[in-house]
Amino acid sequence: MEDIIMTLLGKKEQATIKILGSGCKKCNELEANTKSALEQLGMDIPIDHVTDFAEIAAYGVMTTPALVYNDKVLSYGKVLKAGEVVKLLQSNK
Repeated sequence: MEDIIMTLLGKKEQATIKILGSGCKKCNELEANTKSALEQLGMDIPIDHVTDFAEIAAYGVMTTPALVYNDKVLSYGKVLKAGEVVKLLQSNK
């Protein structure tokens, strides 16, 4: 019921995207590819780059970089291409 009320009031929750990783080259590359994917999809979602290892571990991720969409880990341990990110985001809306 609360979801319906929030939607009617125009206060629908904003989607979230997080890149989990130390800030290394691979993590930054995944972030750039994710930004490109969001542009292709016409989605305006801010990307939060999480470097705190305790927070990363809380997601159950032991290998970075990782892509998290609405608190769901979609990928970890590899750098996705923009097209791969597009497919994951579309299938997890």
